Amino acid sequence: MVLVAAGGLEPSGQGWLQVGEFGLAFLLSAAIGLEREIRQKAAGLRTYTTVGVGAALFTLVSKYGFGDVLHAGTIELDPSRVAAQIVSGVGFIGAGVIFVHRGSVQGLTTAATIWLTAAVGAAAAAGLPLLAVLATAAYFLAAYLVRPLVHRLPAMRAVASTFRIAYEQRPGLLQELMKQCERGGFTVVGLQMLGTGGVGETAEVLISAVGRADPALLTARFVDVAGVVACTRGGNEDE
Repeated sequence: MVLVAAGGLEPSGQGWLQVGEFGLAFLLSAAIGLEREIRQKAAGLRTYTTVGVGAALFTLVSKYGFGDVLHAGTIELDPSRVAAQIVSGVGFIGAGVIFVHRGSVQGLTTAATIWLTAAVGAAAAAGLPLLAVLATAAYFLAAYLVRPLVHRLPAMRAVASTFRIAYEQRPGLLQELMKQCERGGFTVVGLQMLGTGGVGETAEVLISAVGRADPALLTARFVDVAGVVACTRGGNEDE
């Protein structure tokens, strides 16, 4: 634990240096937020800017806000504590934007970007402008260079597709669904029973499968199985 005594702090903490650090946090956070706004994501310019400048303000308060109550040798300050709490607090915001809809996970990238924006704001306010700028540049690099490159290499990707299947209960039907996965070139990576019933009653199962073939063809295979009432397909969306 690094302790900074009162004698090591600036008397005011409200000079042009702090204004510059706060302004840098604002600009970098707004740049990330603007990119998300243009792509029409759930969280946009206002959200990211608020998170970034909020983290910056907390960091500045931690560094300079308690100089009047500090006394060397008695009351000392550990600025890193507030930074740690920023990480925990932003986690609650990130968790709020992640949701699952029909087997499709959405909001992971939004949550991660909010978390990154808070780190950028904290770094800018902590007097680490180079790291703040590099982190922002890394985000744009991943968003505009790495992401398109990954989509151009489908042979190297194994994205799980999720199938929600409603069917009439009968012996051997689930086994038949598994066989259709194998015949379609897919490997089952998850299976969840959403509802069960007696023989002849309608039940639901959620199947996650990974394969190189077109998932639409596997959907057609499932629909052709005797007893299947309906089949809807989702994917893993990380935006």
